[in-house]
Amino acid sequence: MISFIIPAHDEARLIGATLVSIQAAADALGLAHECIVVDDASGDDTAAIARDLGARVVRVEYRHIAATRNAGARAARGQRLFFVDADTQVDVELVRAALRALDAGAVGGGCTVRLHGPLAWHERLAAAAAVAALRLARIAPGCFQFCTRAAFEATGGYDERWFAAEDIVMSRALARVCRFVLLRNAVHTSSRKLHTFSPREHGRLLWHFLRHGRAMLRSRDRLALWYEKRRH
Repeated sequence: MISFIIPAHDEARLIGATLVSIQAAADALGLAHECIVVDDASGDDTAAIARDLGARVVRVEYRHIAATRNAGARAARGQRLFFVDADTQVDVELVRAALRALDAGAVGGGCTVRLHGPLAWHERLAAAAAVAALRLARIAPGCFQFCTRAAFEATGGYDERWFAAEDIVMSRALARVCRFVLLRNAVHTSSRKLHTFSPREHGRLLWHFLRHGRAMLRSRDRLALWYEKRRH
């Protein structure tokens, strides 16, 4: 059993495509699997869409991404856990490569990222630089991370002291357990943060980080890009 865990808050616009992509990849590989959507305080049709597409829905009221991911892991029955963001689409080659890595002894890993939608040249440049920096630092972006249940439990799960960067903390924790891999395969994820938040707002986030350091990641107060009401 492979458990695909999808944290979601007000994701009615995108979660359908995410679940369809997971189902298509799992069916192509003949995998015994489950999809668990952790509906974190959604006020839209996220849960109904997920159920209609065959997912099991777990309702929580955390508004805290690390805690939401952990709730999905607790509900999961599989021994291999795939965490997929609700605005992210996988394909069969990515899932196959992740399973091969686990079969070869890796305890977990991630992949590279491609952004959906049209991007200006400077946005493409910034995205490419971010992806390169994450790979150089051996960090798997949170939109797609996978691991064995044993490794997940060995790390204690996603560190709930963090409201953002929990994917960075988990990548490093898994790497301390044993071999952690970054696949060359890519997921396609939404570029909406680039389109719905202005350069000024991105600059303000950077300024707060330079001023307060990692301490700002322990509260959602200055993390509007992740916790403000979803913009369209």
